[in-house]
Amino acid sequence: MAQTTATVHHETSADKTRKLTKMALCVALMAISAYISFPLPFTPAMVTAATIIVNMTAFILKPNDAFLVILAWLLIGAAGMPVFPGGAAGLGRLVGPTGGFYVSFLVAVWLMSKLLNGSNSFKKMVILGIAVGMPVIYIGGCISMYLVAHMSVWATLVAAVFPFIFGDIVKVFAGAFLATRVNAFLKK
Repeated sequence: MAQTTATVHHETSADKTRKLTKMALCVALMAISAYISFPLPFTPAMVTAATIIVNMTAFILKPNDAFLVILAWLLIGAAGMPVFPGGAAGLGRLVGPTGGFYVSFLVAVWLMSKLLNGSNSFKKMVILGIAVGMPVIYIGGCISMYLVAHMSVWATLVAAVFPFIFGDIVKVFAGAFLATRVNAFLKK
């Protein structure tokens, strides 16, 4: 009978501190970046820098850690701290017409991080952001806008997707750029 040995990686205290520090910084950056936003006159959704940080978070953290960062941000905002785009807060934002965007960040960061699998490839990050993250976020945003704002499918796409595509592609590139720099810095 052959005996197999499994390699067990035990997190050191320094590893745990580094991980928690990265997570806390990502939560803080989510809150700050949401203030960098502006409304568009034809949609309840805002253009926001938070999506840059959503991408960066997915690309620098492990899947569960990235999920917890977005969950913490959502809970802080739902509890009344003004951390949502435009300085908004409250549970109403999560069940309103744009709430689907915010809640879908949870799925998007987890999936992108899982599929990235620890790689620091800028190209892979950009592909995942555009092919996985953006569609997941758009689907969540469309569902909430369609259901809450009672818009037609076409009107929902016009309000929740079409005006944001170009800017979101740019934000994926920005998030991937930041992530590659952060990952390289942390490996020193």
